[in-house]
Amino acid sequence: MNSVINFVELENRVISATYRNLMVKAKVVLVDRDSGVQLADPVVTISSTLPNGSLRIRLPDSVRSGTYFLRAHNARGDEVARSVDFEVG
Repeated sequence: MNSVINFVELENRVISATYRNLMVKAKVVLVDRDSGVQLADPVVTISSTLPNGSLRIRLPDSVRSGTYFLRAHNARGDEVARSVDFEVG
């Protein structure tokens, strides 16, 4: 089963994304593309029993300008999906 996370848009420091084939307890994190560092905040945990859906992530003020992507991990912590890169201004 191939999992997918799709970046939709970033507006007013809120990221909108959709996902497919992510199970309960999967986590979606924000990663700085240039450093490869996974940010400690924000982290979204999938709580829906449906494997497909959408999510919104409000960026804290600590997230600086740069290029980022979303990474999804399953409940065991394995990377299962990655979004395209996007710019935070």
